[in-house]
Amino acid sequence: MAPTVTDATGQPGANGSAGASGTAAASGTTGTAASAGSSAQAGTSRQAGATTRTVTELADGRELIYYDRGTPPTARAVADLRPLDAVAPSSEVRQDPMTGAWVTVAAHRQARTYHPPADECPLCPSREGRLSEIPAGDYQVAVFENRFPSLAGEPGTHPVPPALDDPLHSRGPGIGRCEVVCFTADHDASFADLDEDHARLVLDAWTDRTAELSALPGVRQVYCFENRGTEIGVTLAHPHGQVYALPFVPPRTAKMIDRAARHRAATGRNLFDDLVAAERASVGSGSVASASVASASVGSGSVASASVGSGSVGSGSVASTSADSPAGNSPSDYPEDSRVVLAGEHWTAFVPFAARWPYEVHLFPNRRVPDFTGLNEDERAEFPRIYLDLLRRFDRLFGDGDQQVRAPYIAAWHQAPAGHEDELALHLELFTVRRTADKLKYLAGTESGMEAFMNDVAPEFAARRLREVGQAPAAASNPETTPETTADTTADTTAEEAQR
Repeated sequence: MAPTVTDATGQPGANGSAGASGTAAASGTTGTAASAGSSAQAGTSRQAGATTRTVTELADGRELIYYDRGTPPTARAVADLRPLDAVAPSSEVRQDPMTGAWVTVAAHRQARTYHPPADECPLCPSREGRLSEIPAGDYQVAVFENRFPSLAGEPGTHPVPPALDDPLHSRGPGIGRCEVVCFTADHDASFADLDEDHARLVLDAWTDRTAELSALPGVRQVYCFENRGTEIGVTLAHPHGQVYALPFVPPRTAKMIDRAARHRAATGRNLFDDLVAAERASVGSGSVASASVASASVGSGSVASASVGSGSVGSGSVASTSADSPAGNSPSDYPEDSRVVLAGEHWTAFVPFAARWPYEVHLFPNRRVPDFTGLNEDERAEFPRIYLDLLRRFDRLFGDGDQQVRAPYIAAWHQAPAGHEDELALHLELFTVRRTADKLKYLAGTESGMEAFMNDVAPEFAARRLREVGQAPAAASNPETTPETTADTTADTTAEEAQR
């Protein structure tokens, strides 16, 4: 559970957090409020450990939150001077009668910003003569409500579509919330370019948004994700991600719920505990013992340990890493057929057995927790090293060392929806649509038409490649080429790739 955090008045919010009114709990560790100075937009601020958040409003009433390490500068109080009209989204959700999946219809998003020039980026800090979504002249991490949201509002605040007495046409208002998370003020950077302290700040922001948004009426699941690269469909080049507060359980999560229930009925154990244990055990007995699952104290509020049942890791588990080598052992220490990419004391990354994408990695905390709020301090402390290492490996997958190709990717954080916290597990699904330096994986007839994936790269080969590129010099993690750049030379390919 998330520790209780006091608000600016010194009083704890409900369940450690409040609604979307600008008084939500800060994440990470317990702390007291920190003043950010007066704000023309009546902002508030509080501090949790080293993380401080300042809440204010944009000119059209949307919420804007700055996350800083330590006490923020008074510049966080800068008002948004743009002449903006209030946003009035009108989306709805419709259910597919053949599959039960919900589809969001948000026609107003056709007018959203599309590939603006770098000097007109709406996610860069404001400067004289160019006002953006971020009024301050600089920031560390900023989160704001999307101006063109797919979902918005709470129950009762949306126009309700006319009732249809027809089971084939179920629909409802598109309630929920969509937020933009700006990882850094540096327009030309990437998440992989952040240092560990800054990556921890993003984790604190994700945790805070999860705690607050999951408490909103009508929200079933909170989904944090990042799209990177024009090949993925990104329309803003500035390094950023998004958070969706969904009013329904999406199809992939629904399938996980079903599979977890079947596994529990058949084995009496948790599916995700068994999955992580099996992948870690594949490394062999020459690795170190599993991480402790004891509960850890976070500030003055304790975080409960999740149960790791009979599927916990035994003697064949993966090694704890040293501070000098946080990402795991050398590639030669892994069996050829192991799908583990890197492992720490508290996190394990592996290519899934039935990977859908050419290079796909799943990252789990070794101790099962339902969402970001369940992580303890040891797990939070190790996360930046593991996650940054993983992203940098993706950036070293393609090219010959002289010319690098940044991998377009989707980083999808799966968290347990309401009512399924006991069985589902927080984890990342990270994948790229690039299969070689000059070839992309397109979703064609089988994938788009039948949802039956055909992978051109064997998962075991992908894991070996990702282990190998972990040994590259750190300088290679910041390629100068753009995501669109391609190289003439490619990495070794498998027979499956050669057939395409």
